[in-house]
Amino acid sequence: MEIAVELVALVVAVLLVTAAARKLDWSAPLCLIAVGVVASYIPGVPEYELDPEVVLLGLLPPLLYATAIRTSLIDFRRNRGPILLLSVGLVIFTTAAVGVVAWLVIPGLPLAAGLAIGAVVAPPDAVAATAVARKVGMPRKLTRLLEGESLFNDAAALVALRTAIAAIAGSVSLLQVGGDFLLAAGGGLLIGFAVGALAALIRTRLEDPVTDTALSLVVPFVAYLAAEAIHGSGVISVVVAGLILGHKAPSMLSGRSRLASRLNWQTIQFLLENIVFLLIGLQVRRIMTEVGDSGLTAMELILICAATLAATIVTRIVWMAGIGLARRVFRRHAWPWRYSAVIAWAGMRGVVTLAAAFVLPADTPQRAVLVLVAFVVVAGTLLLHGTTLPVLVRRLKLPPPDPAEDALQEAAVLHDMTRAALEELEKIRTPEDPEDIVERLRSRLQHRSDSAWEELGRQSALTETPSDAYRRLRLRLLEVEREKFLEARDSGMADDDVLRRILERLDIEESMLDREEETVPDSDRELRTPAATAGTCKHLTKNWPSVEPSSPDVCAVCVENGMTWVHLRECVKCGNVACCDSSPGKHATEHFHDTLHPVMRSHEPGETWRWCFVDKQLG
Repeated sequence: MEIAVELVALVVAVLLVTAAARKLDWSAPLCLIAVGVVASYIPGVPEYELDPEVVLLGLLPPLLYATAIRTSLIDFRRNRGPILLLSVGLVIFTTAAVGVVAWLVIPGLPLAAGLAIGAVVAPPDAVAATAVARKVGMPRKLTRLLEGESLFNDAAALVALRTAIAAIAGSVSLLQVGGDFLLAAGGGLLIGFAVGALAALIRTRLEDPVTDTALSLVVPFVAYLAAEAIHGSGVISVVVAGLILGHKAPSMLSGRSRLASRLNWQTIQFLLENIVFLLIGLQVRRIMTEVGDSGLTAMELILICAATLAATIVTRIVWMAGIGLARRVFRRHAWPWRYSAVIAWAGMRGVVTLAAAFVLPADTPQRAVLVLVAFVVVAGTLLLHGTTLPVLVRRLKLPPPDPAEDALQEAAVLHDMTRAALEELEKIRTPEDPEDIVERLRSRLQHRSDSAWEELGRQSALTETPSDAYRRLRLRLLEVEREKFLEARDSGMADDDVLRRILERLDIEESMLDREEETVPDSDRELRTPAATAGTCKHLTKNWPSVEPSSPDVCAVCVENGMTWVHLRECVKCGNVACCDSSPGKHATEHFHDTLHPVMRSHEPGETWRWCFVDKQLG
């Protein structure tokens, strides 16, 4: 009963603190640690001990898996070189540099123990970094690099820690170190691929979302335990399995299963991450009590912690500067210096560092001091980097993800999907299929595509697009339907199973309508077609001469016929300005059919993207 009360208290505390931090726009991990530190000195608060086995086996696999299934395998392959430099090269460099510093500043500490604390503080926590990255609008390439780094740096750090602990107990040869690393990496990759492939095969055959979600909860633990059983890296195994299943999810799972899995894993990740940060703070009193028996003065402890924290921060900066210099010397493509500066400063430490610190054997020289050092590095980097990284990103004027560009890519992909679906509809329909049903399908597909195009042109004078009006009206109708549903439930008009099916349909439809509030596009940035989306047909690549638009801001045909329009398009050949396909008249498309002028461009403020009517390509 006492344990259950403590667990409930931890969860409630996490919910309250994270809600307050979100409202005040503060760092939730930092607030949780601070609350935990204060609570640890309150009489009557139980003393918690973060068991390393609980963290490494119970918390680390699901946390890594939750990140891996949301990581793009395509992006990972594209950035594998930089990711390996950060997740393996930087971890080894940090382990060595911080280990030497710790060996020099901690009296009586063997070099092997110094390297152990170097391995403990080496892996940054991408959860904290990417949370800041998304909040301040960091370029997505940087976010992908930080996420990719976090997936594999834990494995490199834990292998280095295992080697250092073995060195503390006795001699370890360089050959043995290399063999352990290869076994850990190779075994982890092999088991990860096997578990990922087997889980994908099973989940493809499951139709029940509950069973599928239950299986997904088991996968990270199976991958971790199986790899550790053959002395491979459980971390690498979990990451590889997660990458495979995340990549295959669109083709192997039903929509309901994907929705259920996504929501469940987001909840699990939120609770586990934040509970660990709270537990970290709750252990401070016990750590300080143990440090008091080390025989070191307060000034010596401050010097040790400050030197280790500084070494941890400086090694990342030096490594990034070295990479940039080496790439320039060898005339390789280098990251922009602003990107390197942000990556160098995004070195917040977190859950793995504290868990690894408690893995140190009880007979490790100055163990209490090393645990305190790990805590200071976690808290110090969260405070220093977490509070200054947003300022750095803004000062360097890094371009954030543009919502308008995202909307353009979304519209292009949905347009291709809609066109393919309509073509397939014409192939599979039979004379017996009711015409009104076929027309309803066409209308629904076209509405989805038009809604995506309508997300563009937000800088125009239009206050509400047709899709906005549809969403507003449909949400209001759903409210009325839900009220009637509640009346039916309260009066006992229908069986509970029937009512649950009806409510599920309402919820699914509402989730499709209730879009999150979009970030306001940067009015100073011109909306061009992203390179990944742009087509290469001859009409788009042709150098069209500049022509004067036929109208500054109206569709002349709509004005003549007393009609309204949503957005405006301009023919690049003759300058005719006409309305888009979301408008009732569709006069831009009509102009193409009348003149066969192949390319039009957006006539909305701040947009220069083009569309080829002939080849159906964005450019």
